[in-house]
Amino acid sequence: MTVYTFDNTLDGLLTAVFDSFALHQQDVTLLAEGEQLPLFADEPHLVVTDGEKAARVWKGLEKHLSVSGLRVITVSWLSEERTLHQPLFNYICKVFRQPTGAPSIESNASDEDVLAVRNTCRRVLHEQLRMKQFIRFQKAKDGTYLGVVSPDHNVLPLVIDHFQDRFGDQPWLIYDAKRHYGYYYTPTPPHTGAGSSPIRITFEDEAAIPFNLENGKLDANLLSSDDQLLQDLWRTYFKAICIKERMNPRKQLSDMPRRYWRYMTEKNK
Repeated sequence: MTVYTFDNTLDGLLTAVFDSFALHQQDVTLLAEGEQLPLFADEPHLVVTDGEKAARVWKGLEKHLSVSGLRVITVSWLSEERTLHQPLFNYICKVFRQPTGAPSIESNASDEDVLAVRNTCRRVLHEQLRMKQFIRFQKAKDGTYLGVVSPDHNVLPLVIDHFQDRFGDQPWLIYDAKRHYGYYYTPTPPHTGAGSSPIRITFEDEAAIPFNLENGKLDANLLSSDDQLLQDLWRTYFKAICIKERMNPRKQLSDMPRRYWRYMTEKNK
């Protein structure tokens, strides 16, 4: 049994694909560093991530896959699911082993590796849709809007453009408490003629940040004077539109899973 170990990065996985062809090894088991080796496995091949090798593999994929096919790979990777590693590795290898002129494997839903990658991509896209629906903002005294999230998948890169388009005239910070990073956006004054892009940020000391990572609440002394009133009004509205006789907890949990509740204004006080 041939085992490869890699550093759990997309470039590392692409480098593993490069190595498997360079070493003429097809039946490869791919593991992230630190994962348990299978019994009776030979000494694993350590994949050393190489940006140039990864770029060559990606350039090859661009020749064999459509834009949507490439997006399936990048989006599925954001799932951070270790169960994706093997099928994604197999899928990419199969792309390069397709006979010349054969239909692209990306549309072959009967292939178990293709199906696994596509299903993972679907879960990530579903999560990013929920992020657009469930992020709740609080306004700080300086006018910055704060939204804290903790999604199952690493979907912030997929939703930032949406919030830039929707709230392009105001500063905001969306922070992923689970992955300890976020995006900060501040609009560029119109007279400058220059565009503005969200900046990826991290905090050296999360213990000192002015908001609670457990519930997303901004420190009371930094909250805008009218934001608490607006939060109370929103909760009142949420309760007022609820028809008790038509409550369906199972349906509500299906549409709005409980894991999102701790950051949602209408579910917290």
